[in-house]
Amino acid sequence: MTSHKTTQTMKPATAAKKLNVYLEATPAEFQEGVVSRDELNSLQTDPPEWLQELRRNGPHPRQVVAAKLGVSNGGLARNGITDPLTTEQIDALKAEMPEWLQRERATQAEVRKEAARVKEKTATPGQSRS
Repeated sequence: MTSHKTTQTMKPATAAKKLNVYLEATPAEFQEGVVSRDELNSLQTDPPEWLQELRRNGPHPRQVVAAKLGVSNGGLARNGITDPLTTEQIDALKAEMPEWLQRERATQAEVRKEAARVKEKTATPGQSRS
């Protein structure tokens, strides 16, 4: 008896998310088809020119914009940033450093600091609890 292995596929939106690119900026053939796990792996290990260009210049999806600015997705939404941004637009925001961006970066730094403190506290064995 031989086992029949089916090819695992995903929707273009899922593949775009895994590649950290904005789906609407990808080529039509990518948006209209399905992507196999092998194709995704190939795109990740040997990205074609269009993928390299998207990663370099955007437009970038929200999670990438947030990471590049050092803020949370919620921080972007709170300040009206709902559309994808290009690398040029992100760099301009960093250069301008508006008050909201400074505030959101400080908030994000506190969140990371607290998360690290909690992780350290829970990872330290043998402490007595009072």
